Amino acid sequence: MTLTVDEKRLLPGTTWSDGTLMAPASGGGLLLPELKGDGARWLNATLIVLVDHAQAFELRVYGSEEKPRVTVRFGLMPHFRAAVAIDLNWLDGHILFPGHRVGEQKVVCHGSRIARSEIERAELVTMPCFEPVRVRVEDLALEDEPCPVTAPCREKLIDAFGQYVPKQWPGKVKTEAEMTAALRAEAEKPAEYPHSHWTKWGGFAEKKLAPGTGYFSRARADGCWYLTDPDGCAFFSVGVDCVVARADARIDGLEDLLEDLPPCEGEFASLYESPRQAFGETPRGRGVLFSYERYNLMRAFGPSWNEDWQRMVVGQLKRMGVNTLGNWSDERLFGKMPYVTSLPRFPETGAKIFRDFPDVLSEEYARDAALCAEALAARRDDPWMIGYFLRNEPQWAFVDDLLIADEVLRNPRDTACKRGLKDYLKKKYEKPESLSRAWAHDFPSFDALNEPIEKASLLSDHAREDIRAFSALLTETYMRVPAEACRAVDPNHMILGMRWAWISDPLLVTGWDCFDVFSINCYAVDPTPAIENVRALGVDLPVMIGEFHFGALDAGQPATGLEAVASQAERAKAYRYYCERSAVHPSGVGCHWFQCYDQFALGRFDGENYNIGLFDITLRPYAEMAAAVQAASGAVYAVKAGEQPPFDERPNSLPMIAY
Repeated sequence: MTLTVDEKRLLPGTTWSDGTLMAPASGGGLLLPELKGDGARWLNATLIVLVDHAQAFELRVYGSEEKPRVTVRFGLMPHFRAAVAIDLNWLDGHILFPGHRVGEQKVVCHGSRIARSEIERAELVTMPCFEPVRVRVEDLALEDEPCPVTAPCREKLIDAFGQYVPKQWPGKVKTEAEMTAALRAEAEKPAEYPHSHWTKWGGFAEKKLAPGTGYFSRARADGCWYLTDPDGCAFFSVGVDCVVARADARIDGLEDLLEDLPPCEGEFASLYESPRQAFGETPRGRGVLFSYERYNLMRAFGPSWNEDWQRMVVGQLKRMGVNTLGNWSDERLFGKMPYVTSLPRFPETGAKIFRDFPDVLSEEYARDAALCAEALAARRDDPWMIGYFLRNEPQWAFVDDLLIADEVLRNPRDTACKRGLKDYLKKKYEKPESLSRAWAHDFPSFDALNEPIEKASLLSDHAREDIRAFSALLTETYMRVPAEACRAVDPNHMILGMRWAWISDPLLVTGWDCFDVFSINCYAVDPTPAIENVRALGVDLPVMIGEFHFGALDAGQPATGLEAVASQAERAKAYRYYCERSAVHPSGVGCHWFQCYDQFALGRFDGENYNIGLFDITLRPYAEMAAAVQAASGAVYAVKAGEQPPFDERPNSLPMIAY
């Protein structure tokens, strides 16, 4: 069914002229009434962004609520003729990251779920931007199959160094000789912290809080939480994630847009890899990843580039005052400076309750937790390891106010969690008649709970109370079982928590006492409210922020990242403001910038293409950021102790261009 755009479809503030949608900076778009009810599976469109930066879009689907129940967010490059295909089966909530096709950037499905029969309104909108946005709309249709992928562009968009061709900016590399000279000069600089009062670990030598244990630990002093280094000195973790020269540029289907791509065999074979498969469905298949970082290092240092890079990057980070290699960093750097890591694999079960939530009451879960924990044995005695995260951003927890016991009863599978819930209700109510009265639902027997129930928590107040209580038990088990298995293998290092994307429900803090540190990823201008929320929910632990960043459009990338500012100078200001507010909070013990190098302008493995590096794609530091990190790292211990106020010049934020 072809969908015709007319004035009745336009959202307020949106105009339409000769096939071009013009949306205000606050966002605009189209109504899509045809999505309600049974119909074709795919919403297809050809969209061309007519501004000089990437743009984020959302399909917003509403039930009876004021807010959309499900959104499908995706990004598009400027001036691409992008054939977009949205699978309306995603609306059932089973998937968070469905993958992207050639011509699209990252796709994310937010919210819970909605049946097509429940749809009251649907909109295809542009996300807010710093300026009005123009988009050409072609071939908008509901169809039984996804529209075919087309070549999005015919121009060369990436130069031989991995830089974005259509943009110019100060410091853009022009020649191989220029890049080589810059990298070799960086590699010859000393690898020393700029702060004389720091220990070799990056702790504060003038504030000894505990006898040294030989390992990183935690301590409370003057009403504040601190980490301590192996000598017992105060330690604030100034970290950078993804310190690794990895293959992360997704190039399959985009090869014609790249200048001077080397052959994929022989001496250049190590520049190519296949994408990881742990990030959801992949419409592009296994594909090809390429490493511009490695290619640039190879040209600067020759075949032995890895040793030169390790020396160079450790020196670069230490001179900034970074004292922690953050998550997903190259293990060959471990021991050259303190580091955090993650359990290589979080325990799984064959049956899932919802998305990636395992059947946590099963023996299978306990067995796999013990198997996963064995990976810690090799680093059990390493004094340079600060601690480890159990995992990163569980996908089930992206749904606000999700009660996992609701999903147990909705899921038709016979799971240990469902058997446990039945036993819980049998013990409480003894007879099915009592359960029926309390839940305002007919249960001829307790076995009737085997039949799928949609949102059991909405049946009655008693039902919600029971579902919430059992959800707390499941959430606590989800965390405690792997935590105890890990402690049995490695009693020396701190468990740093789960790196929640956000606290989508207060139940996520259930079981916090399993950890030594509570971790969140916090994309905001000021982390104070997020840290304070953790403490307000009763968590008496130090809080570490596993991810934050700020991006701008005045360097090489077409998108900003999850927090946007106007320039590199504003990025630097934002870093100091954020980092020093993390330090001044009584629970704050560290914050880790995501990430070391800028993302590929046409998209990494999942389509993100943000200006979020401390270094650009040619591995050279952004001077403004380097100065800001050094200034903040030099201040954090005095700020933490209340001896000086935190940096107070708030950055000028802009709407993010991110997906």
